[in-house]
Amino acid sequence: MTTDGVLTIAALRRAYRSGALTPTALVELVLERLDGDDPHRAWISRFDAAALRAQARALEGRDPAALPLYGVPFAVKDNIDVAGLPTTAACPAFAYQPSRHATVVQRLVDAGAIVIGKTNLDQFATGLNGTRSPYGVCRNAYQPHYISGGSSSGSAVAVALGQVAFALGTDTAGSGRVPAAFQHLVGHKPTRGVLPTTGVVPACRSLDTVSIFAHNAADAQCVLAAAMGADPADAFSRDLAPHGFDFGCSQRFRFGVPREADLEFFGNTEVSRLFASAVQRLQQLGGEPVVVDLSPFLEAARLLYGGSWVAERYAAIRDFFDAQPTAVIEPVRSIIDGARRFNAADAFAHQYRLRELQQTCHTVWCDIDVLLTPTTPTVYRIDEVLAQPVQRNTDLGYYTNFVNLLDYAATAVPVGWLGCGVPWGVTLVAPAHQDGPLLHLAQRLHALADQGRARGSARWDGGADAWADTETADVPPLPDGRVRVAVVGAHLSGLPLNAQLLQRGARLVASTTTAPHYRLYALPDGVRPGLVRVPHSGRAIACEVWELHASTFGSFVAAIPAPLGIGKVQLADGSQVCGFLCEEVAVREACDITAFGGWRAWLAHRAAQQ
Repeated sequence: MTTDGVLTIAALRRAYRSGALTPTALVELVLERLDGDDPHRAWISRFDAAALRAQARALEGRDPAALPLYGVPFAVKDNIDVAGLPTTAACPAFAYQPSRHATVVQRLVDAGAIVIGKTNLDQFATGLNGTRSPYGVCRNAYQPHYISGGSSSGSAVAVALGQVAFALGTDTAGSGRVPAAFQHLVGHKPTRGVLPTTGVVPACRSLDTVSIFAHNAADAQCVLAAAMGADPADAFSRDLAPHGFDFGCSQRFRFGVPREADLEFFGNTEVSRLFASAVQRLQQLGGEPVVVDLSPFLEAARLLYGGSWVAERYAAIRDFFDAQPTAVIEPVRSIIDGARRFNAADAFAHQYRLRELQQTCHTVWCDIDVLLTPTTPTVYRIDEVLAQPVQRNTDLGYYTNFVNLLDYAATAVPVGWLGCGVPWGVTLVAPAHQDGPLLHLAQRLHALADQGRARGSARWDGGADAWADTETADVPPLPDGRVRVAVVGAHLSGLPLNAQLLQRGARLVASTTTAPHYRLYALPDGVRPGLVRVPHSGRAIACEVWELHASTFGSFVAAIPAPLGIGKVQLADGSQVCGFLCEEVAVREACDITAFGGWRAWLAHRAAQQ
């Protein structure tokens, strides 16, 4: 099996809607892709051909436009229940037969997706390397002598090999991000709880997150939108809240970069250079780098295995572990057995320390919108990890272990290739509920940084070009809770009324112009302009677009005096946003300053005349 022939949701959607592809034809091609002995050891179990064909036939009479994931094949990490296949968590003695899909799987099936099977993982999701499975070491899709990353190893490899369009993993310490980095994929660790864990074998139940592997961030957002939402059966689940300022779509944002003392690459200079390039690319996208002290984040990370959270891993499988400890492979057995040394007092002490670190870490978000880190400090060959399984695994989690503990969302993004032929990437991190901005920025960074298309995204054989490419899908929106406002006068940056925006936490997202349909007037008071849309003889007028939270928008509008008001203003790119408009009656005795192209230019002219 090669890594040629990626599948994307957009291409599949287009092919289905045009009639060029049917679910049955898709299943036949997937079966062809899966034919053989699985040399990468990506899979633990799969539905047979008859069951897959039955899933396809159930979709044949339905409207492809009515289901957001119509006919899209996906894989599921084998600690997530899929009815009809055993759940093993990579431990044969633990295996059971679920009677129903996990909530997240059911939601994807209801959206039209086709479940192909269950994928390999580090046993009980304990590991970041992909070597800890009795079903075989899961090998890197590009360089089989290198690790795939874990614990969601098989899910990432199945996507990278073109066997499915996306896959579900889980992420407690980086398991949904590390494998993405090593397979040239986007790996999204959503806000904890927005993808319910009902039907998921827990690792650390208070930290576990179902994660998504896809070829691009737009596909990941499509999957997230189809599956998210609180589940009454999951006490840890929650709805995704509006995110506010969308730094991912903004022309200007601030991103944190770890200070030099906190950067660790374990001697891998290639990774160091790739990270520096990623910093430069974010600057190209409009980001302003801000140096961040990462030490409190790293201290929080050490609590994951050095603190009582490891006891949660024991609690998750205590009855099974106490009855059959030898059924658990090393070093997973020793890690879980080590949890016995913690007591209740330790658990409270560690929770108190984490809360203190959370407060310290929280202050960084006053200065930045998003944090940029390497996803991993380096990559290892399989033999290197097997020789030092605990230490090498610890190395891999250097930049990932703090995210779940601090209740952050994160998106791993491919940015380049190492000389050994293994992909590598960075991770964007933000507070909970910032999934939309993270995925938007990930899409832009990936598009700018993608250097692997020639290696990893060749089309399928057999003339299937119409549905096997890297085009992105029409992405369903996530809740944002934000309002964009175009300003043309005294609310512009540095002018007298700009403070009304700043006091409400508004952020400048673009300096642009209106569409060429407006005229601008200096009102008689001399301190404000009036923008009027006209049927002809209009011109593009310079403006700024500011973004503020919907909760503050009402007070902002209430402070606007007549004859100005808020309406819809068309921008140069054709989009419409809220913006300042003026009543036509008020400009009858005003000075037409349209020829100056904007309020600033008029102010400069007036100053020069005085």
